[in-house]
Amino acid sequence: MKCPTLIAAIEHDLDEGHAIVLQIVSTNEALLDRRLAQIPTSEWGDLSIDITPREYVLDYLSHSFPTQLFELFTDDEGNLHSQPATDAAGNPVISREAVERRDRLIEHLASLPPVNGALDQILHRFGADLVAEVTGRSRRIVRRNERFCVETRPASANFAETVAFMDDDKRILVFSDAGGTGRSYHADRGCRNQRQRIHYLLEPGWRADAAIQGLGRSNRTNQKQPPVFRPVATDVKGEKRFLSTIARRLDTLGAITRGQRQTRGYRADRAAGHARGRVAAYPAQSRPLPGTAFRRAASARCRRPRISDRADCAADG
Repeated sequence: MKCPTLIAAIEHDLDEGHAIVLQIVSTNEALLDRRLAQIPTSEWGDLSIDITPREYVLDYLSHSFPTQLFELFTDDEGNLHSQPATDAAGNPVISREAVERRDRLIEHLASLPPVNGALDQILHRFGADLVAEVTGRSRRIVRRNERFCVETRPASANFAETVAFMDDDKRILVFSDAGGTGRSYHADRGCRNQRQRIHYLLEPGWRADAAIQGLGRSNRTNQKQPPVFRPVATDVKGEKRFLSTIARRLDTLGAITRGQRQTRGYRADRAAGHARGRVAAYPAQSRPLPGTAFRRAASARCRRPRISDRADCAADG
């Protein structure tokens, strides 16, 4: 759901001359390995594969969709209740209407086009020549000459991809927890790629400390300019609340790298907040919507967030 907005935002940032850092958690490597195990290696040069958990959802609908008929009854106190209907032999009565709804839903789901994971969507949209992948997976599917084929990633691939990004040979870097350990992606003055980093937090995962550690990889000492952090969220309130926890912990990035104790909190699930550095919230929609960028106040007395020129909408309250 986030990728259409994310891809449009990345295209805009590339036109502005920025470098993109994309933080994810899942790479779908286990699902890809299961799919490739069912395909002969001789066909890996021209693949037509569905790397989605479609069959698991279909199996869930087939076995767990409620089809048993329920009947209403009134107790001794006049309260209305429902209970599963059974025949004279005690067998459950199946609702024909529920079975028809289940079958229509299964048919509709089976006819939908496959939707790849975020990593594969970014890789297929911008190409391997522009995207540096720093993950833990050993194989991936890439597009070559309008065909999808399997590409093996050696153990040194992550190092080579990081060097290509820091040398400005590739403008987009995607990293996961497994592949990003011990690496830095900031605008280092000693590297050729000193573009401003636009750091998208696409998948924060379930650990706020791990997400903060990933954000710190694009915010280091000896950097020419600080990064812009952009947590990508849907309209789900629970996700925004979790992202607010991460945004509040962004204060520690400045405290660790600069030895400062002055920190301020930020709530992504509220209309107003404060953050060290710059934070922009991009709601996932079918088209890109600019987010609200909170910049650090120039004076300690001024603690209100300043809205950047391109920001015209705030996080939902």
